[in-house]
Amino acid sequence: MSKSEKQRVVVTAGASGIGRAIVDAFLETGAHVHVADFDAVAVKNLPVNANLSSSVCDAANADDVLQMFASAREQLGSISVLVNCAGIAGPTAVLEDIEPEAWRRCIAVNLEASFLCAQQVIPEMKAANAGSIINMSSTAGLHGYPLRSPYAAAKWGLIGLTKSLAMELGPWGIRVNAICPGSVEGPRMDAVIAAEAKKRGSEHHEVRDTYTQAVSMRTFVSAEDIANMAMFLCSPGGARVSGQAIPVDGHTEFVGTMET
Repeated sequence: MSKSEKQRVVVTAGASGIGRAIVDAFLETGAHVHVADFDAVAVKNLPVNANLSSSVCDAANADDVLQMFASAREQLGSISVLVNCAGIAGPTAVLEDIEPEAWRRCIAVNLEASFLCAQQVIPEMKAANAGSIINMSSTAGLHGYPLRSPYAAAKWGLIGLTKSLAMELGPWGIRVNAICPGSVEGPRMDAVIAAEAKKRGSEHHEVRDTYTQAVSMRTFVSAEDIANMAMFLCSPGGARVSGQAIPVDGHTEFVGTMET
C-alpha cells in the first residue's frame, strides 16, 4: 500500500484513554492520524511520530472544530476515517438535582461534538465514495444509567445519530457504526466509581464489585479492546458493517452501574 493509500484518520479525545489506544493502533498500521483533544498537556505529551499531528480543540465548540479540521487537512489531505471519542462523565445525581448547565455540557460533549465533526467530513467522504465514521457510545446507551441521566441520554442519542447517518450515507459507500464500551479500566473509570460511591454512601470496592457482577465475564475491558474493534470496523473485514451499535463489554447482564 502506498503512502497515498494509507488511512487518514481524525480521532477526537485522542490524547489519552480509549482515544489514545485507537490512535496508537492506527499508527501501528502506518496510517496518518490527527489527534484533537481538549487537554493541552496531554496533546503536548503525545509521542513524536512523522504520521501524527494534533490540535487542542473543544469538540463541542463549532469554531474550534472548524479550525481543527482545517489543520487536520493541512496534515492529512482528505480524511477517510473519523473516530468520535470526545466525552465527559457529566454529573452524578438524581435528575431533579442536576443543574441545567451541567446537563447541557454533558449533552454537548457526548453528542453534539459528534454531529459537528461528522458534518465536517461527510462532503469529502461523499466525494470519495468511501469512508468510515465511528461514534463512541456506551452500554449506558443501550440500557440506561441511574444517577447518570444526561450521560445515558447522550449515549442513546449517539446510537440514533449513528443509525440515521448509516442510512443517509450508505449510498456513497460510507460506513457509520457505534462502539458501546462497558466499564473500561483506567483513571476515568476510577473517578466515576469514586463519585458514585460518594453519592451512594458506599465504599469504592463495593461499587466496583457491582459493576463486575453485572458482566458475564466478571471483568472490566481495556482501552485496547475498544481499539481492536475500531480497527476491525475500518478494515476490509468490516467493509459491509454499518449502522451497528456494537457492545465491547464482556456482556452486560443487568443494569445498575456501568459506563466507559
